[in-house]
Amino acid sequence: MEAPGGSPAVAESSGNLRGTLGSVWDSMQAALPQRQEQQPSPGPEGNGKRILIVDDAENNRLVVGALLESLGYRVEVAGDGLDALAKIELGIELVLLDVLMPGLDGFGVTRRLRDDPRYADLPVIMMTVLDNREDRLRAIEAGANDFIAKPVDRTELQVRIGSQLKLKESQDALKRHRLELEDLVAQRTAELRSALAEMAAARRRTYEAYIDTIRRLVLAAGFKDPGTAQHIGRLGLYAAVMASALHLPDGEAEILRHAITMHDVGKIGIPDAILTKPGRLTAKERELIQSHTWIGGRLLADSHSELMRTGEVIALTHHEKWDGSGYPRGLAGEEIPLMGRLCAVIDVFDALTTRRPYRDPLPPEEALEMMLRERGRHFDPALLDLFAAHRDEIFAVHASLGQETWQEGPRAAAETLP
Repeated sequence: MEAPGGSPAVAESSGNLRGTLGSVWDSMQAALPQRQEQQPSPGPEGNGKRILIVDDAENNRLVVGALLESLGYRVEVAGDGLDALAKIELGIELVLLDVLMPGLDGFGVTRRLRDDPRYADLPVIMMTVLDNREDRLRAIEAGANDFIAKPVDRTELQVRIGSQLKLKESQDALKRHRLELEDLVAQRTAELRSALAEMAAARRRTYEAYIDTIRRLVLAAGFKDPGTAQHIGRLGLYAAVMASALHLPDGEAEILRHAITMHDVGKIGIPDAILTKPGRLTAKERELIQSHTWIGGRLLADSHSELMRTGEVIALTHHEKWDGSGYPRGLAGEEIPLMGRLCAVIDVFDALTTRRPYRDPLPPEEALEMMLRERGRHFDPALLDLFAAHRDEIFAVHASLGQETWQEGPRAAAETLP
């Protein structure tokens, strides 16, 4: 039969060409499935890395799969987006993804992968015939790493896959290094916490030992003058009120509360006859009793403890006066350390409101009025004003102690006011 518009020779030639192409295609179809079923050993370049090909066209899957196998990669195939999401669990290290597929297209598959933290960094290369700017932007927004045009060129495929896998290896190495660092930091942090806990426990034991030392010094002083033991306990309570009024940090307030109890520890070196003498002291006796400041300072000197050092300062300076007429060194104004000035106010108030062998205790209101007359002479004006401003709290502490507490008192503070 003559072909339309041509000679019988042309028709015969065309038929022969179609027959030849058909035979070639049949040979390829027969060979490619056999290659897929019996995958060759991975070549040196691919190192057996597993790549997922996602394309709804079987011929495309077969051709691209053959190219990848020739480059040494292991191949998994999926015919649609949902199949791809299922097979991604097979240890896939890169996805070659068709864009235009029925149902869940390439954009949708990529977005689903990026939403899963496990696959947020999985390389995705889009295989597409689309070359307009909008489609490429959509792919990038969805999370694609690269593009390759259809029909796929072997050299381009080799270069783009190699580049993405090297980048992924670098990212994985960084992740492993970060995880190793995090584990190391966690281990070091745990060790540091343990060491700090041990250090805190040791410091707590040391601090408790200092407090125990203070109590024993106070107890020793109490054997010399029974009133002294009660007096130092009351001073700690008044000191807590003033520490709050001064807005001292908790640590400083705690130190003040304990250190102030050591202010009269030097009385351990004063003769009993002077400490317990009823009536007024002679000038010589007064000089002897004033030496308790030096004795207390020497007892507490040269300590590494802030608590003991504060106690030393208070023991030496709580009888100094604002106008410089105090003892033992005649310091004046702010030459006197704050803790010493504060102790002077509290110490005298307690002495005036305590029963003495030679007089009855003064009511707290009367004692405070007497002290205010010494403002700027005996006492730091600002501290005395603050003490007076918190009189309600001070008087509440006084009332809480009960009258039976106010039977004896220390000698030295009672001698400080006219």
